[in-house]
Amino acid sequence: MGIGIDREHVIEKFKAYTSAYDVSDEKIKLKIYHTYRVAGLCERIAKSGGMSQEEADLAWLLGMLHDIGRFEQLRRYGTFIDSESVDHAVLGADILFGGKNLKSETESSGCIRNFIWETGEDGLIEMAIRVHNAYRIPENLDKRTEKFCHILRDADKIDILRVNVEVPLEEIYNTTTAELRNALVTPEVEQSFYEHHAVLRNLKKTPADHVVGHGSLVFELVFPESLRIVKQQGYLEKLLHFETENPKTREQFAGMRKEMAAYLA
Repeated sequence: MGIGIDREHVIEKFKAYTSAYDVSDEKIKLKIYHTYRVAGLCERIAKSGGMSQEEADLAWLLGMLHDIGRFEQLRRYGTFIDSESVDHAVLGADILFGGKNLKSETESSGCIRNFIWETGEDGLIEMAIRVHNAYRIPENLDKRTEKFCHILRDADKIDILRVNVEVPLEEIYNTTTAELRNALVTPEVEQSFYEHHAVLRNLKKTPADHVVGHGSLVFELVFPESLRIVKQQGYLEKLLHFETENPKTREQFAGMRKEMAAYLA
């Protein structure tokens, strides 16, 4: 294939791109660190499946580029909640591959050619980035593209668990501690969890719903290595021990912890 990805060049260009934003902002820092984590997880998952170093490099690249849209999303809207702003994956793909609605010089500096030279992989890279946060990927993808899409989606989901444990939930969801500690899980979100699938974005009404939604991403993981990583890291366990002052919510999370333990066993 002759992919020939120069990692040092990619990292240099990623640093240059993100430096145009306020890197002292905790949310920007969060996404920069998340990017490197996801890239490493992509490589680990790819290698666990016996991929060549060349293909592991491509998986790593997807991790480095997948959240390019997050920085402009935050600048424009002040939030990472897609339903309240813009689909960050679509925005990122547009920034990298020349979408119609780019509004600033910062965005245009995110062109894919700034990160890598011609590789013959543009179609795969664009698709993987564009659908990395979609509820489901398109059904008509070729097997290779589908596999790389799943590698990126697994890696992203795994690190989202860490983010939800290490970063104050008030900061992630733009909510107060009082709202967080008293929030209920809505019935539709709880039902999705017990049906073992991801929660549709439009079903999430409360801060607790977002926590459950992220925990339910584990049901969507495709590769055995991904589940091994989740068990090793322990973030899922901590996430589902959600701090609440609401007795009903406490009961809801106790039931979901039991359900998840049975699923992982």
